[in-house]
Amino acid sequence: MADLENMAFLKLRPVTDTRLTEQVTPLLCPGETIMQQYQGIRDGVLFTDRRIIAVNTQGFTGRKKAFVVMPYSRIQAYSIESAGVIDFDSEVRIWLAGLGMATFELVAGADIFALARLIGSGVPT
Repeated sequence: MADLENMAFLKLRPVTDTRLTEQVTPLLCPGETIMQQYQGIRDGVLFTDRRIIAVNTQGFTGRKKAFVVMPYSRIQAYSIESAGVIDFDSEVRIWLAGLGMATFELVAGADIFALARLIGSGVPT
């Protein structure tokens, strides 16, 4: 089980390439659609219409991967922090029931408000 208390994905940038998509395709449910995806140096995060899938690349060669699947139904709260003048990165924090918190640091220019709408539309009320 991944330790969400210490899970942080840093310097993520929006991507449209298929490398990250190819890695998680075997995990997708029938009819599930990838809405947004972000890639760091080695790690990545995909937001689908049903859940968040984080890919943590491990080891020296990067062949070992840990996939953390976070259904929107487990989200208790989330916060967004926009980029500032000195701090160029924006940040999304998600608290999941019984699992802890995950932090996603996005590079300047990422549309965090669109991401907040996506997360908000998936969170049960």
